[in-house]
Amino acid sequence: MKNNFNAIDLFAGCGGLSKGFMNAGFNIIVGVDNDQAALDTFVKNHDGAVALKADLSLQETFDKIKEIAGERQIDVIIAGPPCQGFSLTGPRNFDDERNKLYLAVIEMVKQYQPKAFIIENVPGMATLYKGQIKDEILKRFKKMGYNIDCKILCAADYGVPQIRKRLIFMGIREDIGEPKFPEAMFTPETYRTCRDAISDLPDLKNGIGSDESEYSQEPITEYQKLMRGNCTVLHNHLGTNHTQMVKDTIALVPEGGNYKDLPPGWGESRKFHMAWTRLNGNAPARTVDTGHRNLFHYEYNRIPTVRESARMQSFPDDFIFMGTKTQQSRQVGNAVPPLLGQALGESILKIISGDGK
Repeated sequence: MKNNFNAIDLFAGCGGLSKGFMNAGFNIIVGVDNDQAALDTFVKNHDGAVALKADLSLQETFDKIKEIAGERQIDVIIAGPPCQGFSLTGPRNFDDERNKLYLAVIEMVKQYQPKAFIIENVPGMATLYKGQIKDEILKRFKKMGYNIDCKILCAADYGVPQIRKRLIFMGIREDIGEPKFPEAMFTPETYRTCRDAISDLPDLKNGIGSDESEYSQEPITEYQKLMRGNCTVLHNHLGTNHTQMVKDTIALVPEGGNYKDLPPGWGESRKFHMAWTRLNGNAPARTVDTGHRNLFHYEYNRIPTVRESARMQSFPDDFIFMGTKTQQSRQVGNAVPPLLGQALGESILKIISGDGK
Protein backbone atom coordinates (compact mmCIF):
# COMPACT_ATOMS: atom_id res chain seq x y z
CA MET A 1 0.00 0.00 0.00
CA LYS A 2 1.38 3.40 -1.00
CA ASN A 3 2.19 6.05 1.58
CA ASN A 4 2.58 9.78 0.96
CA PHE A 5 6.38 9.78 0.88
CA ASN A 6 8.43 10.29 -2.28
CA ALA A 7 11.90 8.93 -3.05
CA ILE A 8 14.51 9.35 -5.77
CA ASP A 9 17.07 6.70 -6.72
CA LEU A 10 20.56 7.85 -7.72
CA PHE A 11 22.87 5.41 -9.54
CA ALA A 12 19.69 3.38 -9.78
CA GLY A 13 20.79 0.67 -12.21
CA CYS A 14 17.76 -1.49 -12.92
CA GLY A 15 16.23 -0.37 -9.61
CA GLY A 16 16.56 -3.18 -7.07
CA LEU A 17 16.81 -0.81 -4.10
CA SER A 18 13.94 1.38 -5.29
CA LYS A 19 11.84 -1.72 -6.05
CA GLY A 20 12.22 -2.59 -2.37
CA PHE A 21 11.19 0.93 -1.38
CA MET A 22 8.19 0.67 -3.72
CA ASN A 23 7.19 -2.54 -1.95
CA ALA A 24 7.47 -0.66 1.35
CA GLY A 25 4.97 1.87 -0.02
CA PHE A 26 7.15 4.72 -1.29
CA ASN A 27 6.41 6.60 -4.49
CA ILE A 28 9.52 6.57 -6.69
CA ILE A 29 9.75 9.82 -8.66
CA VAL A 30 12.89 9.28 -10.71
CA GLY A 31 15.79 6.88 -11.18
CA VAL A 32 19.09 8.31 -12.46
CA ASP A 33 21.85 6.30 -14.13
CA ASN A 34 24.11 6.37 -17.18
CA ASP A 35 23.30 2.83 -18.40
CA GLN A 36 20.48 2.98 -20.95
CA ALA A 37 19.65 -0.75 -20.83
CA ALA A 38 19.38 -0.61 -17.02
CA LEU A 39 17.15 2.46 -17.29
CA ASP A 40 14.93 0.65 -19.80
CA THR A 41 14.50 -2.06 -17.19
CA PHE A 42 13.93 0.54 -14.46
CA VAL A 43 11.14 2.36 -16.27
CA LYS A 44 9.39 -0.90 -17.24
CA ASN A 45 9.20 -2.01 -13.60
CA HIS A 46 8.59 1.22 -11.67
CA ASP A 47 5.09 2.47 -12.37
CA GLY A 48 5.00 6.22 -12.95
CA ALA A 49 8.72 6.78 -12.33
CA VAL A 50 10.90 8.68 -14.78
CA ALA A 51 14.19 7.14 -15.95
CA LEU A 52 16.81 9.85 -16.39
CA LYS A 53 20.09 9.18 -18.19
CA ALA A 54 22.41 11.85 -16.83
CA ASP A 55 25.72 12.73 -15.21
CA LEU A 56 25.13 13.29 -11.51
CA SER A 57 28.23 15.43 -11.18
CA LEU A 58 26.56 18.21 -13.22
CA GLN A 59 24.29 20.90 -11.74
CA GLU A 60 22.01 20.60 -14.77
CA THR A 61 21.14 17.08 -13.59
CA PHE A 62 20.11 18.46 -10.19
CA ASP A 63 17.93 21.02 -11.97
CA LYS A 64 16.35 18.32 -14.15
CA ILE A 65 15.48 16.25 -11.07
CA LYS A 66 13.84 19.32 -9.52
CA GLU A 67 11.88 19.84 -12.71
CA ILE A 68 10.68 16.21 -12.71
CA ALA A 69 9.72 16.37 -9.03
CA GLY A 70 7.73 19.56 -9.57
CA GLU A 71 5.68 20.38 -6.50
CA ARG A 72 6.38 17.01 -4.89
CA GLN A 73 8.61 16.92 -1.84
CA ILE A 74 11.67 14.66 -2.08
CA ASP A 75 11.40 12.86 1.25
CA VAL A 76 14.04 10.17 0.80
CA ILE A 77 17.17 9.85 -1.33
CA ILE A 78 18.55 6.37 -2.00
CA ALA A 79 21.87 5.92 -3.76
CA GLY A 80 24.62 3.47 -4.60
CA PRO A 81 27.48 5.68 -5.82
CA PRO A 82 30.75 4.15 -7.02
CA CYS A 83 33.52 4.44 -4.45
CA GLN A 84 36.56 3.28 -6.45
CA GLY A 85 37.95 6.82 -6.43
CA PHE A 86 38.56 6.70 -2.69
CA SER A 87 40.87 3.71 -3.15
CA LEU A 88 43.09 5.92 -5.30
CA THR A 89 42.84 9.28 -3.57
CA GLY A 90 42.86 8.32 0.11
CA PRO A 91 41.22 10.24 2.95
CA ARG A 92 43.34 13.39 2.58
CA ASN A 93 42.02 14.04 -0.92
CA PHE A 94 38.33 13.40 -0.23
CA ASP A 95 37.29 16.22 -2.58
CA ASP A 96 39.40 14.92 -5.46
CA GLU A 97 37.79 14.96 -8.92
CA ARG A 98 37.83 11.15 -8.97
CA ASN A 99 35.32 11.14 -6.11
CA LYS A 100 32.93 13.51 -7.88
CA LEU A 101 30.06 11.02 -8.11
CA TYR A 102 30.13 10.23 -4.40
CA LEU A 103 30.40 13.94 -3.65
CA ALA A 104 27.35 14.50 -5.88
CA VAL A 105 25.23 12.41 -3.52
CA ILE A 106 26.40 14.49 -0.55
CA GLU A 107 25.59 17.66 -2.49
CA MET A 108 22.17 16.29 -3.46
CA VAL A 109 21.31 15.68 0.19
CA LYS A 110 22.58 19.17 1.06
CA GLN A 111 20.40 20.81 -1.61
CA TYR A 112 17.18 18.83 -1.08
CA GLN A 113 17.39 18.27 2.69
CA PRO A 114 15.34 15.04 2.57
CA LYS A 115 13.90 13.53 5.71
CA ALA A 116 16.16 10.50 5.26
CA PHE A 117 18.69 8.91 2.97
CA ILE A 118 20.24 5.52 2.30
CA ILE A 119 23.65 5.05 0.69
CA GLU A 120 24.85 1.53 -0.08
CA ASN A 121 28.37 0.39 -0.88
CA VAL A 122 30.71 -2.57 -0.78
CA PRO A 123 31.63 -3.76 2.74
CA GLY A 124 35.32 -3.02 2.15
CA MET A 125 34.59 0.68 2.28
CA ALA A 126 34.07 0.39 6.05
CA THR A 127 37.74 -0.44 6.60
CA LEU A 128 39.30 1.43 3.67
CA TYR A 129 42.27 3.46 4.97
CA LYS A 130 41.54 2.12 8.46
CA GLY A 131 37.99 3.49 8.36
CA GLN A 132 39.01 7.07 7.62
CA ILE A 133 36.84 7.33 4.46
CA LYS A 134 33.78 6.03 6.32
CA ASP A 135 34.44 8.44 9.21
CA GLU A 136 34.75 11.41 6.84
CA ILE A 137 31.38 10.55 5.25
CA LEU A 138 29.75 10.33 8.68
CA LYS A 139 31.31 13.66 9.71
CA ARG A 140 30.11 15.51 6.61
CA PHE A 141 26.52 14.40 6.97
CA LYS A 142 26.51 15.21 10.70
CA LYS A 143 27.64 18.75 9.84
CA MET A 144 24.65 19.00 7.49
CA GLY A 145 22.21 18.24 10.31
CA TYR A 146 21.73 14.49 10.01
CA ASN A 147 21.89 11.74 12.56
CA ILE A 148 23.76 9.02 10.70
CA ASP A 149 24.98 5.50 11.29
CA CYS A 150 26.39 2.74 9.11
CA LYS A 151 26.28 -1.03 9.32
CA ILE A 152 27.19 -4.03 7.19
CA LEU A 153 23.98 -5.96 6.46
CA CYS A 154 23.70 -9.46 5.00
CA ALA A 155 20.86 -9.90 2.51
CA ALA A 156 20.23 -13.48 3.69
CA ASP A 157 19.10 -12.07 7.06
CA TYR A 158 16.15 -10.47 5.24
CA GLY A 159 14.94 -13.46 3.25
CA VAL A 160 17.21 -13.23 0.20
CA PRO A 161 18.56 -16.69 -0.76
CA GLN A 162 22.08 -15.35 -1.15
CA ILE A 163 25.04 -14.41 1.03
CA ARG A 164 25.46 -10.81 -0.06
CA LYS A 165 26.86 -8.18 2.29
CA ARG A 166 26.53 -4.44 1.79
CA LEU A 167 27.65 -1.43 3.80
CA ILE A 168 24.60 0.75 4.44
CA PHE A 169 24.67 4.37 5.57
CA MET A 170 21.35 5.53 7.01
CA GLY A 171 20.81 9.22 7.68
CA ILE A 172 17.81 10.79 9.39
CA ARG A 173 17.36 14.56 9.60
CA GLU A 174 17.99 15.72 13.17
CA ASP A 175 14.50 17.19 13.60
CA ILE A 176 12.92 13.83 12.74
CA GLY A 177 14.73 11.10 14.64
CA GLU A 178 17.57 8.61 14.85
CA PRO A 179 18.58 5.91 12.35
CA LYS A 180 17.51 2.39 13.19
CA PHE A 181 18.46 -0.57 11.04
CA PRO A 182 15.97 -3.38 10.42
CA GLU A 183 16.18 -6.43 12.65
CA ALA A 184 17.26 -9.69 11.01
CA MET A 185 14.28 -11.83 10.01
CA PHE A 186 16.21 -15.04 9.31
CA THR A 187 19.13 -16.85 10.93
CA PRO A 188 21.77 -19.11 9.35
CA GLU A 189 19.62 -22.07 10.41
CA THR A 190 16.57 -20.69 8.59
CA TYR A 191 18.20 -19.02 5.57
CA ARG A 192 16.45 -19.57 2.27
CA THR A 193 18.43 -21.80 -0.08
CA CYS A 194 19.11 -22.00 -3.81
CA ARG A 195 16.72 -24.93 -4.03
CA ASP A 196 14.05 -22.93 -2.18
CA ALA A 197 14.55 -20.20 -4.77
CA ILE A 198 14.66 -21.87 -8.17
CA SER A 199 13.74 -25.58 -8.05
CA ASP A 200 10.35 -24.92 -9.68
CA LEU A 201 11.83 -23.35 -12.84
CA PRO A 202 12.16 -25.39 -16.08
CA ASP A 203 15.43 -27.35 -16.14
CA LEU A 204 16.30 -26.53 -19.80
CA LYS A 205 17.78 -30.01 -20.25
CA ASN A 206 16.45 -30.23 -23.80
CA GLY A 207 17.52 -26.83 -25.08
CA ILE A 208 18.19 -23.28 -23.98
CA GLY A 209 14.54 -22.26 -23.77
CA SER A 210 13.26 -18.83 -24.80
CA ASP A 211 12.98 -15.34 -23.38
CA GLU A 212 9.27 -15.90 -22.80
CA SER A 213 8.02 -19.32 -21.75
CA GLU A 214 5.63 -21.17 -19.49
CA TYR A 215 6.14 -22.54 -16.00
CA SER A 216 6.53 -26.32 -16.06
CA GLN A 217 5.18 -26.94 -12.54
CA GLU A 218 3.51 -25.33 -9.59
CA PRO A 219 5.58 -23.43 -7.03
CA ILE A 220 6.85 -25.66 -4.23
CA THR A 221 8.15 -23.33 -1.51
CA GLU A 222 6.73 -20.19 0.09
CA TYR A 223 9.56 -18.20 -1.48
CA GLN A 224 8.67 -19.49 -4.95
CA LYS A 225 5.05 -18.48 -4.36
CA LEU A 226 6.22 -15.05 -3.24
CA MET A 227 8.39 -14.60 -6.33
CA ARG A 228 5.70 -15.77 -8.75
CA GLY A 229 2.87 -13.68 -7.33
CA ASN A 230 0.23 -13.59 -10.07
CA CYS A 231 2.75 -14.06 -12.90
CA THR A 232 1.64 -16.50 -15.60
CA VAL A 233 4.43 -15.97 -18.14
CA LEU A 234 8.06 -16.80 -17.35
CA HIS A 235 10.47 -14.11 -18.56
CA ASN A 236 14.27 -14.02 -18.92
CA HIS A 237 14.68 -17.79 -18.43
CA LEU A 238 17.01 -18.32 -21.37
CA GLY A 239 19.88 -20.79 -21.06
CA THR A 240 23.45 -20.55 -22.30
CA ASN A 241 24.78 -22.70 -25.13
CA HIS A 242 27.98 -23.92 -23.47
CA THR A 243 30.74 -25.72 -25.31
CA GLN A 244 31.04 -29.44 -24.68
CA MET A 245 34.30 -28.79 -22.84
CA VAL A 246 32.56 -26.51 -20.34
CA LYS A 247 29.76 -29.04 -19.82
CA ASP A 248 32.22 -31.88 -19.33
CA THR A 249 34.30 -29.83 -16.90
CA ILE A 250 31.47 -28.65 -14.65
CA ALA A 251 30.03 -32.20 -14.66
CA LEU A 252 33.10 -33.21 -12.64
CA VAL A 253 32.43 -30.61 -9.90
CA PRO A 254 30.23 -31.84 -7.03
CA GLU A 255 27.41 -29.75 -5.60
CA GLY A 256 28.96 -26.90 -3.59
CA GLY A 257 32.43 -27.60 -5.03
CA ASN A 258 34.80 -25.58 -7.22
CA TYR A 259 37.96 -25.88 -9.36
CA LYS A 260 39.81 -27.57 -6.51
CA ASP A 261 37.61 -30.64 -7.03
CA LEU A 262 38.64 -31.06 -10.66
CA PRO A 263 41.08 -33.82 -11.70
CA PRO A 264 44.57 -32.72 -12.82
CA GLY A 265 44.52 -31.16 -16.28
CA TRP A 266 40.87 -30.06 -16.14
CA GLY A 267 39.65 -26.46 -15.92
CA GLU A 268 43.08 -24.96 -16.52
CA SER A 269 41.55 -21.90 -18.21
CA ARG A 270 40.06 -20.64 -14.94
CA LYS A 271 41.97 -20.90 -11.68
CA PHE A 272 40.92 -18.40 -9.04
CA HIS A 273 38.84 -18.72 -5.90
CA MET A 274 35.43 -18.52 -7.63
CA ALA A 275 36.28 -20.55 -10.74
CA TRP A 276 34.08 -23.53 -11.65
CA THR A 277 31.93 -23.05 -8.54
CA ARG A 278 28.79 -25.17 -8.39
CA LEU A 279 26.05 -23.77 -6.18
CA ASN A 280 24.94 -25.74 -3.14
CA GLY A 281 21.20 -26.34 -3.46
CA ASN A 282 20.82 -26.63 0.31
CA ALA A 283 22.47 -23.30 1.12
CA PRO A 284 22.06 -19.68 0.04
CA ALA A 285 23.87 -18.71 -3.15
CA ARG A 286 27.30 -17.16 -3.14
CA THR A 287 27.21 -13.48 -4.09
CA VAL A 288 25.65 -13.20 -7.54
CA ASP A 289 28.07 -11.15 -9.65
CA THR A 290 27.80 -9.26 -12.93
CA GLY A 291 29.56 -11.81 -15.10
CA HIS A 292 27.62 -14.98 -14.21
CA ARG A 293 30.39 -17.05 -15.78
CA ASN A 294 31.76 -18.69 -12.65
CA LEU A 295 28.69 -19.86 -10.72
CA PHE A 296 27.01 -22.99 -12.04
CA HIS A 297 23.61 -24.50 -11.27
CA TYR A 298 23.60 -26.87 -8.29
CA GLU A 299 22.16 -29.71 -10.41
CA TYR A 300 22.50 -28.93 -14.12
CA ASN A 301 25.71 -28.41 -16.08
CA ARG A 302 25.13 -24.77 -16.98
CA ILE A 303 25.27 -21.32 -15.47
CA PRO A 304 22.01 -19.98 -14.03
CA THR A 305 19.67 -18.10 -16.33
CA VAL A 306 18.98 -14.41 -15.77
CA ARG A 307 15.69 -15.38 -14.11
CA GLU A 308 17.37 -17.88 -11.78
CA SER A 309 19.94 -15.26 -10.79
CA ALA A 310 17.15 -12.71 -10.35
CA ARG A 311 15.31 -15.14 -8.06
CA MET A 312 18.49 -15.50 -5.98
CA GLN A 313 18.55 -11.69 -5.78
CA SER A 314 14.83 -11.63 -4.73
CA PHE A 315 13.50 -9.96 -7.88
CA PRO A 316 9.91 -11.13 -8.41
CA ASP A 317 9.08 -12.92 -11.65
CA ASP A 318 7.04 -9.98 -12.96
CA PHE A 319 10.19 -7.80 -12.87
CA ILE A 320 11.29 -8.03 -16.50
CA PHE A 321 14.87 -7.30 -17.54
CA MET A 322 15.58 -5.46 -20.79
CA GLY A 323 18.59 -5.44 -23.11
CA THR A 324 20.89 -8.23 -24.23
CA LYS A 325 21.42 -11.24 -21.99
CA THR A 326 24.85 -9.88 -21.02
CA GLN A 327 23.29 -6.52 -20.10
CA GLN A 328 20.54 -8.26 -18.11
CA SER A 329 23.12 -10.30 -16.20
CA ARG A 330 25.06 -7.14 -15.37
CA GLN A 331 21.88 -5.46 -14.12
CA VAL A 332 21.03 -8.37 -11.84
CA GLY A 333 24.56 -8.64 -10.46
CA ASN A 334 24.88 -4.91 -9.77
CA ALA A 335 21.54 -4.61 -7.98
CA VAL A 336 20.62 -4.36 -4.33
CA PRO A 337 18.23 -7.25 -3.56
CA PRO A 338 14.67 -5.87 -3.41
CA LEU A 339 13.88 -7.73 -0.16
CA LEU A 340 16.83 -6.00 1.52
CA GLY A 341 15.62 -2.71 0.05
CA GLN A 342 12.14 -3.37 1.37
CA ALA A 343 13.44 -4.01 4.90
CA LEU A 344 15.36 -0.71 4.78
CA GLY A 345 12.34 1.12 3.34
CA GLU A 346 10.06 -0.17 6.08
CA SER A 347 12.54 0.93 8.75
CA ILE A 348 12.84 4.41 7.22
CA LEU A 349 9.05 4.65 6.94
CA LYS A 350 8.56 3.94 10.64
CA ILE A 351 11.04 6.67 11.56
CA ILE A 352 9.86 9.46 9.26
CA SER A 353 6.18 8.76 9.91
CA GLY A 354 6.75 8.92 13.66
CA ASP A 355 6.10 5.23 14.35
CA GLY A 356 9.70 4.33 15.09
CA LYS A 357 10.48 6.67 17.96
